Amino acid sequence: MKGRINSFQSMGAADGPGIRFVVFVQGCPLRCVYCHNPETWDPSAGEEWETEEIAEKVLRYRSYFGTQGGITISGGEPLLQWEFVAELFRQLKEKGIHTVLDTSGIGSLAGAREVLKYTDLVMCDLKFAGNNEYQRYCGGSMDQVLRFLKLTEEKKIPLRIRHVVVPGLTDSISSVRRIRKRGESFSNYEGLELLPFRKLCLGKYEEMGLPFPLSGCPECPDRVIQELGAMV
Repeated sequence: MKGRINSFQSMGAADGPGIRFVVFVQGCPLRCVYCHNPETWDPSAGEEWETEEIAEKVLRYRSYFGTQGGITISGGEPLLQWEFVAELFRQLKEKGIHTVLDTSGIGSLAGAREVLKYTDLVMCDLKFAGNNEYQRYCGGSMDQVLRFLKLTEEKKIPLRIRHVVVPGLTDSISSVRRIRKRGESFSNYEGLELLPFRKLCLGKYEEMGLPFPLSGCPECPDRVIQELGAMV
């Protein structure tokens, strides 16, 4: 089965447990104001790959995975290509490879059911705790995300929440606590990972001729991440 891929990272250390082979798929329905991968938005861009080709690439790194590593599929939004993702995960699960789905939770719920059959861990980027903020700053539906999270609970797939801390937007203690409480409302919740807002993506926006909505926003200091983590 074919899918459209933006890029690969062969020795990822920040996208799930252990050393991971990360596949960044093409296409995303959201337009988050702090998105750092605008080149993944267009579902018709990227390159076409067969699941068997990618599985072969992943298995070359098997010796580096140890007991925790494996494959992570990120994006873009993996659930836009759920048939492709499910088939790739299925092939690798048959080889004993640990699978992680890094998603916003936006996409076909029926498709997500198929993907979760072969998923060992879900990392969900929970961008905001409320629907109004989610619609305003991402252009999506929080209700859809919550339905996806409920599905992960029903399927008993371990869930980790990731949240980007943006100065002046999502960096208050109350905001982060709301995110944590959202996660804790699901029995499969394993923890919250706070990620600092960075502007390394500015060059991408300039190259694509697009304005970056948060160009005037300062980056989030690491100490803020540490302080918030300790307080919530």
